[in-house]
Amino acid sequence: MELINPTNTELYKLAIHDAPYVIAAYAVLWVALVGYVTLILRRMLKIEKEIDVLEDAVKK
Repeated sequence: MELINPTNTELYKLAIHDAPYVIAAYAVLWVALVGYVTLILRRMLKIEKEIDVLEDAVKK
């Protein structure tokens, strides 16, 4: 009795062969996403500081 269909065996071999590329693509995606979010947060903090300075200047 055969447990896995031969067609499925070939597909699994292809998937396992390409797995490093898929993992690398996801890694690049996550690094880019984290970098983008970090960049946006840094800009947001800078703008908040500028707003505080402007509010202090207006109060004087």
